[in-house]
Amino acid sequence: MTTIGLIGAGHIGGQIARKAVSLGYDVVVSNRRGPETLTDLIDELGPHARAATPEEAAEAADLAVVTIPLKAVESVPVTPLIGKIVIDTNNYYPQRDGQIAVLDDESTTTSELLQAHLPGSFVVKAFNHIPAAQITTEGRPAGDPDRRALVAASDSAVALSVVARLLDAFGFDPVPVQPLSEGWRIQRDTPGYVQPFSAPQLVHALAVAKRYRDA
Repeated sequence: MTTIGLIGAGHIGGQIARKAVSLGYDVVVSNRRGPETLTDLIDELGPHARAATPEEAAEAADLAVVTIPLKAVESVPVTPLIGKIVIDTNNYYPQRDGQIAVLDDESTTTSELLQAHLPGSFVVKAFNHIPAAQITTEGRPAGDPDRRALVAASDSAVALSVVARLLDAFGFDPVPVQPLSEGWRIQRDTPGYVQPFSAPQLVHALAVAKRYRDA
């Protein structure tokens, strides 16, 4: 069984952990404050979960999830994630993250920043455009007419395939996007952001998205 290593245990990380455990995955959960601060969450999650440091979570992960404030990206362990698929859930909110020039001028994206920090890993942008609580409540069986779609964006076709299977297991229709730089199409304030769209609706929203500078 795949072990999901979570670097970050906030709203999104906690919900991904809950959903993963409910499906039988093992999870290793970490945050910057230390494993001892995760006791309540681990007790809730049960025997398929354990707390760890970010380095330990990265080492244990077959599939990693980075879900921490954007300003903390440089703290993500590099060496233990070499060769691994890393999901990035981040969005850029200047009022929270401070002004980041390369994001303000749109010369790069949040997930490309993480990819630059993890040059030996395969970064996939996912879970960034759904409210955290809905990760555990909005999943539907394949073929359900009300099934919601979620984007996965990456430079790697193999990584996209793996994360698409995870999204499907979580109850969402995956919409693969390449390359990773096109992940801007589902960043905050774009037509598909936090909208409960079907796959065709989400594909259309991606197609009509505009850069902030052109909006």
